[in-house]
Amino acid sequence: MATLYNIADSNSRKTFFLITIFLVFVILLGWLFSYALDSTIILYIAVVFSIATSISSYWFSDKIVLKATKAQPIKKDDDPELYRIVENLSITAGIPMPKVFILNESQPNAFATGRDEKHAVIAVTKGLLGKLERSEIEGVIAHEMAHIKNKDILLQTAVVVLVGIIVILSDFFLRISIWGGGNNKDKNILMVVLAVVASILAPIGASLIQLSISRKREFLADASGALLTRYPEGLASALEKISSDNSSLRTANNSNAHLFISSPLRGNGNKGWFNKLFLTHPPIEERVANLRGMKV
Repeated sequence: MATLYNIADSNSRKTFFLITIFLVFVILLGWLFSYALDSTIILYIAVVFSIATSISSYWFSDKIVLKATKAQPIKKDDDPELYRIVENLSITAGIPMPKVFILNESQPNAFATGRDEKHAVIAVTKGLLGKLERSEIEGVIAHEMAHIKNKDILLQTAVVVLVGIIVILSDFFLRISIWGGGNNKDKNILMVVLAVVASILAPIGASLIQLSISRKREFLADASGALLTRYPEGLASALEKISSDNSSLRTANNSNAHLFISSPLRGNGNKGWFNKLFLTHPPIEERVANLRGMKV
């Protein structure tokens, strides 16, 4: 049986391996497009634009998400037990106490947001509080606390920057190529063809890498959260209850589904290997098996 430390370390290494591949991918794509067009300006424009838009969204991400999900802040007097759980786990994790928000939704679910530990938010649905046992709620909160501790929001922002660069590079290259931009007459025709193919396939590949990183961070948060509670079964049981609940989450959509501990969009249960490539979360069965295969 793997220890929690080994699982967490393995997933962390896999994440940064994917990030390295991503960076190499961006550099090679930028070089290929620059070569095909005899210009580096497209690369500079893409980098500046992607970084600028991603930083602004990162800075205001918590406000955007909380408004979109209609989450409401609570104080200690509103739910002393929930507040104590968050408070105790934040002390254990060694981070400042996050703000606590509630979603008026019947589906049991939760998410964390905020640009850093000092501006973190943990939001849970009323369904989570009403349908889960205390140990299960602790497991869920610990998972979200792990996302904050592991700086997953910052990491996802960096990944979004890389994806944005690839998408903009590809779009610019196709547009310029269609309108006859660049001096391709003296270029190796094979390189030009490769650039065109890459401009079509690169955004898809970038999205797949982004989703893969997202799934690895979920596995890592599971292991890190179990380390906080020292009780993996609490989170495993919670994940089973959350995934089996058929209630809808009205404020969830494709743009914020990845934030939740389990996909709030019902009907995404396809288990084929191809379908798994496009999932924001690992299959619940795999997460539960990992948790129950760990030893504290």
